[in-house]
Amino acid sequence: MSEQRDTMAIPPQSPALRSAVRRATVRLVPLIAILYFVNYLDRTNISFAKLDMNDALGMDEAAYGFAAGVFFLGYLLFQVPSNLALSRFGARRWMATIVLAWGVIATLLAFVPSMTVLSILRFFLGVAEAGLFPGAVMYLAIWFPKQYRAQMISWFMVAIPVSSVIGSPLSTYIMQATHGFLGHAGWRIMFLVEGIPAILLAFVVLRVLTDTPKDATWLRTDEREALVATLAEEEAAVTKQHRKLSVGQALLNGRVLLIGLIGFGVLYGLYAVSFFMPTIVAGFSQVFNTKFSLIQTGLIVAIPFAVAGVAMIIWSRHADRTREQVWHVAIPMTLGGIAVPVALYLGSPFAVMIALTVTTAGVLMALPVFWSIPGNFLTGAALAGGFGVVNTVAQISGFIAPYVTGWASDLTGSNRTGLWIVGVAMVLSAILTVAIGAAPRPKGDPAVAAKPAVPTLEAAGLEAPALD
Repeated sequence: MSEQRDTMAIPPQSPALRSAVRRATVRLVPLIAILYFVNYLDRTNISFAKLDMNDALGMDEAAYGFAAGVFFLGYLLFQVPSNLALSRFGARRWMATIVLAWGVIATLLAFVPSMTVLSILRFFLGVAEAGLFPGAVMYLAIWFPKQYRAQMISWFMVAIPVSSVIGSPLSTYIMQATHGFLGHAGWRIMFLVEGIPAILLAFVVLRVLTDTPKDATWLRTDEREALVATLAEEEAAVTKQHRKLSVGQALLNGRVLLIGLIGFGVLYGLYAVSFFMPTIVAGFSQVFNTKFSLIQTGLIVAIPFAVAGVAMIIWSRHADRTREQVWHVAIPMTLGGIAVPVALYLGSPFAVMIALTVTTAGVLMALPVFWSIPGNFLTGAALAGGFGVVNTVAQISGFIAPYVTGWASDLTGSNRTGLWIVGVAMVLSAILTVAIGAAPRPKGDPAVAAKPAVPTLEAAGLEAPALD
């Protein structure tokens, strides 16, 4: 990417604005990333508990898939209400409430006596966590101008690979090192230890977060004014281009629903990989006659996420610099979707892990760019509702992916069928992204003159969804 191209794509900005963005980044983004790190760890550590928990609770693969996926039923039911509550009560108070509630429930998982109680608590964990992710993405949209948004979302979402790079070996170490402590299984102690940080972080959120840039007394006056003015100009441009939508219109908007369907395919790949990669690695012992300890399994699982985390940051910066979104979602999703079903036909553990790394990188490279799309045409309360709808539709895959993958494994005695379904879902998501041109550009965007046009609804020969 040449310097000339960057200059054409991103207009020069005032020192006060750049300073405001830097200070807001340092103060807000690390905390939000830490919240999502703990959140994602508490959501997915059941994949490691499964290695011992299934036998202890008498669960088969389908039962485990249900317990893992039922989280998303509660998550879906309270997605939009929670996000609208955040818009009404403010991010600081509502996010602190969310974090405290999920922390309490996550620690209670340590004491489950049966698959039924496990499933009930997983459901309510989903209810508690429902507003965090869409609320955090909306919060970043409120705080950062468009040209920084995908990068900020990527720094926030780097918590996903970090939770696997650090969390995978951490979870397995806790399970192995504490097994038998005071007569308890290691997986129970892991749930307890990894749930407590969320309770403590709730009080940090109350102290550090600021609802909007207008409330940021920790910014200099010129910084605050520059940031508020820039965001107001962008909101006015969005309103002029797309007509401002009410909350009700955003909830039923055709484009919002189509973007949600794209997210369904993206997250289908993410959750299938997250919930079943430890099982795939553990299965190497049968397929390739290898044997790994719990800690070794955690370290191996961490490798694809480490590579994917670096790729995600680089890819998101490129998307922001070029102001292109369609292909920055479609290309990695296509590559990842092709790689995942091929993985289990390969002849060595090393080759399988390369394929799974490509899949993991594909999903994580697409995610931040995908989540920057709704802010292109939604503002205010409609942005809160729209994010909630997109995430609700997308997160349906969170229930379907683990359950279908586990069911297919029980039915066929192999992981291959489930991973073929994962690959198809990812590729279809990429095709839909290109077909509808999920992020049409405003006519005045300088990037339009600087680079070839990307697909739009009209270019694809499709009628744009009605905006009301």
